[in-house]
Amino acid sequence: MSKFKIPGVSFSLNRALGITQAKQKFARETGIPTSKAGLERKIGKIVLKALFGK
Repeated sequence: MSKFKIPGVSFSLNRALGITQAKQKFARETGIPTSKAGLERKIGKIVLKALFGK
């Protein structure tokens, strides 16, 4: 049995279980990003602010 893809159709288990929505809600309410890039961006901003002030 081989897996084949149907063009234009995709399925995400995380979205189906509501994990994606829960992560987005958590990030909005706390201000803490849940993605690696978002977290790095936020930490970098804090470090630069601490070093150079404003």
